[in-house]
Amino acid sequence: MNGLKTAVLMALMMGLVLFVGQMLGGESGLVMAFMISLAMNVGMYWFSDKLVLLGYRAREVTEDQAPRLHGIVRRLSQQAGLPMPRVYVIPTETPNAFATGRNPSHAAVAATEGLLRMLSDEELEGVVAHELAHVRHRDILVSTVVATMAGTITFIARMAMYASIFGGGSRDREGSAGAVGQILLLILAPIAAMLIQFAVSRSREFLADEGGAQISGKPLGLAAALRKLHSAAERIPLEGARPHTAHLFIVNPLSGGGISKLFSTHPPVEERVARLEAMAGMR
Repeated sequence: MNGLKTAVLMALMMGLVLFVGQMLGGESGLVMAFMISLAMNVGMYWFSDKLVLLGYRAREVTEDQAPRLHGIVRRLSQQAGLPMPRVYVIPTETPNAFATGRNPSHAAVAATEGLLRMLSDEELEGVVAHELAHVRHRDILVSTVVATMAGTITFIARMAMYASIFGGGSRDREGSAGAVGQILLLILAPIAAMLIQFAVSRSREFLADEGGAQISGKPLGLAAALRKLHSAAERIPLEGARPHTAHLFIVNPLSGGGISKLFSTHPPVEERVARLEAMAGMR
């Protein structure tokens, strides 16, 4: 059901991109929206992993430098039938982790120093397995495409807004109803795109929890890790975390409590833990 939901949401997002382009620029606007979205997706497909690793100052580590992490990643990659990803460590005490890369052959798993210090081996296995499930499901590509389309909608809306501000009296010829409609579109389209992006992200997190539990065979290890990481994120949000990359992490690095479920990139941890405990037969 989560996979079907993701497909529907992505189709809805693409439809929104084309709708916004057509409404703001007619047939030429539709073509422009498609071309902008295509160009941005191609760029992000090739460079998003490098940009996010650089942005969080992640450093690649060898097996000699991080034997515990490397050993767990290698063992679980073999269990998942995946190529060995590159392994990175992020220099921060905030416990968190993410995976990136355009496909399983070009994947990377990054964990913070705080995560490696805080978690037991079983909990760390749960986290690594969750990230490998993202790799196996190609969630990095899915989230990149959705985030890029959301950015395209915001970009087009802003361009149209600037054009209306500096375009002189062109709006006067359209009538007040048309002008009001376009203003509402400029405001509401980026919000709708953001909500769709967040919904896709939440669906993929549930899938990665389930897939990670199957890879490691230890759903309770992941459940225990999620509790610890969520609690730590509430106390010490990740320094330098950015909203456009928050969806990559296993728990929201921007958590501060009181954020509406609708506007979150991650499902509630309580719901994720309950599902994992059900997988283990506790509920």
